[in-house]
Amino acid sequence: MARRTEWPGDSADSSRAEQALPPQDPGERARAICLRLLTGTPRTRKQLADALHKRDIPAEVAEEVLSRFEDVGLIDDAAFAGAWVESRHHGRGLARRALARELRTKGVDATLIDEAVGRLDADQEEATARELVERKLRATRGLDRDRRLRRLAGMLARKGYPEGMALRVVKRALEEEGEDTEDLDEAAF
Repeated sequence: MARRTEWPGDSADSSRAEQALPPQDPGERARAICLRLLTGTPRTRKQLADALHKRDIPAEVAEEVLSRFEDVGLIDDAAFAGAWVESRHHGRGLARRALARELRTKGVDATLIDEAVGRLDADQEEATARELVERKLRATRGLDRDRRLRRLAGMLARKGYPEGMALRVVKRALEEEGEDTEDLDEAAF
């Protein structure tokens, strides 16, 4: 697993550099914190607001700075959500349900989440599920059919795929390998 780079100001405590600076205007501090955090990776408005709160930036100052950053396009939760969905679906194979859950934890508005995950259609999601199963199928050879079914369907469930789709995709993959799946139904899942 890749380690996340720790940027100054990412921790709850102020960095040594911030402590060494003479006290500044809260607005200047807020802008500097936001710019530093946005340099590493895109962030949602809520993530930045939480970071400012942890650094004792007054709420009214934080709101003013965050609004200005939105006005000039440095904060764009809709673009963040779209990029997140694209990246995590293609990179990790996550389904719409898992993507929506992740975006909620990042503080993205529900309507923006619906819009972003809505760009993935059911056919695209099922194609990704088939690719995931194909990659994992070889590792389950030698196991009995029911164990293979549980492992493969469980992997899809952890990535947020609906139970019916997971079972359908796994059954099809097992059938293509010559496994008899006629007696399987959703109760076996």
